[in-house]
Amino acid sequence: MKKRKVMKWVNNIVTTVLFVLLISVATMVMVTKISGGEPEMFGYQLKTVLSGSMEPGIQTGSIIAVKPGGDMTRFKANDVITFQEEDGKLITHRITEVQNSGDHVMYRTKGDNNNAEDSSPVLSGNVVAEYTGFTVPYVGYLVNAIQTKNGAFFMLIPGILMLIYSGFVIWKALSELELKQKRNQESS
Repeated sequence: MKKRKVMKWVNNIVTTVLFVLLISVATMVMVTKISGGEPEMFGYQLKTVLSGSMEPGIQTGSIIAVKPGGDMTRFKANDVITFQEEDGKLITHRITEVQNSGDHVMYRTKGDNNNAEDSSPVLSGNVVAEYTGFTVPYVGYLVNAIQTKNGAFFMLIPGILMLIYSGFVIWKALSELELKQKRNQESS
C-alpha cells in the first residue's frame, strides 16, 4: 500500500514536470517568434551568451537576464552592461572606467576573461541594458536552436515525452488490472 502511494506521487510529479516543460518550451518558442528576437519576461530580456569573454562568471552558451531601459548614464565601474556595437552585435562586458565628456558619458569596457579593454569606448546611447546577475548555464544553446527556422520542433520533444510516459502509465495500469483479474479467477 505504501509503495502504491509513493508511485502515485512519483507519477504526479513526473506528469507535472513534463507538462510544465511543454508549456515553458511552447511559450518560449511563441514569444521568440512573435518578438522576432530575444525573449522577454516580466520586464527582463533573456540574452544568449555566444562567447567566453565573461567566463568564468558567465559561461559560453548561458542565458542571462538583463534589465533594459532607464538612464543609461547611471552606470559606474564594475557594473556589467549589454551594449550594441556599430555592426548591431550585442556585447555584455564589465565597465572599467566611466568617462564624462561634457553632455556625453562613455564607458571603457572589458570582458572578464579578456586580456585588454575593448578597443573603443561605449557611448551611453549604445547601452541596451544592465546585467542583473541572473545566469542559467547552457540553456542559451537551446534558445539559439529554438530561434532557428526549425525551432518549433523543440515543442515536440516534451509532447513526445508526455506521450511515451502516458503510454507507460496506461500499460502499467492494464498490466495491474490483468494481474488482478487473474488472481480473482484463480481464487474463484
